[in-house]
Amino acid sequence: MFELVLLLGVLIAVFVGFNIGGSSAGICWGVPVGANVITKNGAAILFTFFVFLGGWTVGRHVIDTLGRGIVPSDMFTLQASIMILLFIGLGILIANLYSVPVPTSMTAVGSIAGLGLATGTLDWEVLGRIVTWWLVTPVLAFWVGAVTGRYIYPYLERYFKSERSEGPLLDIQYNKKIPKIKLGPNTTKQEIASISIVIIIGCFMAFSAGASNVPNAIAPLVGSGELNENPAILIAALAIGLGGFTIARRTMDSVGNDLTELPLLAAVVVSVVAATITTGLSYIGIPISLVMGTVMTIVGLGWGRASRVSTIQQVATGEGKIDLTINPLLADKPKKVAKIGEEKIEDIDTGEQLVRPKAIARFISLWIIGPTVSAGLSYTFFILSPIV
Repeated sequence: MFELVLLLGVLIAVFVGFNIGGSSAGICWGVPVGANVITKNGAAILFTFFVFLGGWTVGRHVIDTLGRGIVPSDMFTLQASIMILLFIGLGILIANLYSVPVPTSMTAVGSIAGLGLATGTLDWEVLGRIVTWWLVTPVLAFWVGAVTGRYIYPYLERYFKSERSEGPLLDIQYNKKIPKIKLGPNTTKQEIASISIVIIIGCFMAFSAGASNVPNAIAPLVGSGELNENPAILIAALAIGLGGFTIARRTMDSVGNDLTELPLLAAVVVSVVAATITTGLSYIGIPISLVMGTVMTIVGLGWGRASRVSTIQQVATGEGKIDLTINPLLADKPKKVAKIGEEKIEDIDTGEQLVRPKAIARFISLWIIGPTVSAGLSYTFFILSPIV
């Protein structure tokens, strides 16, 4: 009987990981796949490997927080762990119904906090530290994006080659069954360097996703002591990878379409900032959503780019106007980078919106609703149930 209950818990963890993979793979690899830099199968292979690597290394710190920090580990009976995983899965389902990348880490924390509230074992100091970083992270991501967009992005935009040339990227010829690789007929060394950077950053994003999301699928079972950490990480990584090979194929096609249109260069900048913030916080044991950093970096990068039409003095006095009804990230590459305050609004007015306010409101509301609902359901269940 006990073995069947444990098997049920593992199956639910696999289900949670599968859905996480469907969301995370699109965020990590949607832009490179859309730009024909890599195939969906190639992206899924790299995604699975680096998710496992992120979970195996940095993710252990988050497992400690979720499985032992928020509430004592002895609160995680096997039955309680299964119910917590169910509430996490329900939080994912709610977000998926609204087509919003799910804040899995926040949902996991909400479910575990509900258990702690119901049993009077919640560590408020640990929870307070986590929530503080949840409030700081979107502000930090926005301002890093804004500073980059205002002072650095135009120069990257001027010199960074992100277009694909016609024809094959590489020409592979065989000499006595030994492959000899050359550049394609229209491929330049700069293009190869740019594509290599995009793929490396995709791998970094996947590593970050593994560090933050692998613990969400298996931390309760590890906390219960019924599943060892190493096999649990392997199970979660494989489940997330399975989601990357299957349901993520649609999210790879559609990522970015709801929130904003991003050129490849902007996507690279956003990925670096969001993955760095997520990995850093995971290293210190803070469960954090990769989606949160990604969304707010996009907004900040566009805001900073649009703000170049005004000096700091003009912005401070209200004379300068920063227009977010345009998408300056889609503007044509400048022949020469204008000084701040000298750039004209018509030079960056693409006729496209930078962000869609309704989409952002939906994202932010789900960041609040997801963990709140999971915490409420968890609290109600454990108050009424004799499991713990």
